[in-house]
Amino acid sequence: MVRNENDIGALNALMIAYCDLIDAGDLRGCAALFSRGAWGIVGDMAIGESEVKTLLDNVILYDGKPNTRHLTSNLHIDVDSAGDIASAQSCITVMQCVPGDFAMQAIFIGSYCDTFAKDEGGWYFVERAITPDLIGDMSRHRADMA
Repeated sequence: MVRNENDIGALNALMIAYCDLIDAGDLRGCAALFSRGAWGIVGDMAIGESEVKTLLDNVILYDGKPNTRHLTSNLHIDVDSAGDIASAQSCITVMQCVPGDFAMQAIFIGSYCDTFAKDEGGWYFVERAITPDLIGDMSRHRADMA
């Protein structure tokens, strides 16, 4: 394991960008993070930007946003000795509130298992595998779960 603070910062920023893009309703931007990678629930992975965008099209938007906040915690990042492959583990809690319809609550708790690679353009997702631990009422978040 190599501890290069520039790499750790860049990887952390990439992980934060994922959460921020979804919470802002920028589903196309979020899908673009996986142009060279895979994303999804363990065992049901979408590969590449187009497939990821198709899955994200199930997210329900309210005035352009899903009214969610993706909160990551317990983050652990490892970078390989060559400095061009990394992995990360973190916990994810997704909160949602739809005013007048759905009180604020945790709708999803689980884990992210990420792999990354770095080239001349910087770090990018190779895979974000999501493991669900606790699933709440997702009916206001995903059309395929309503």
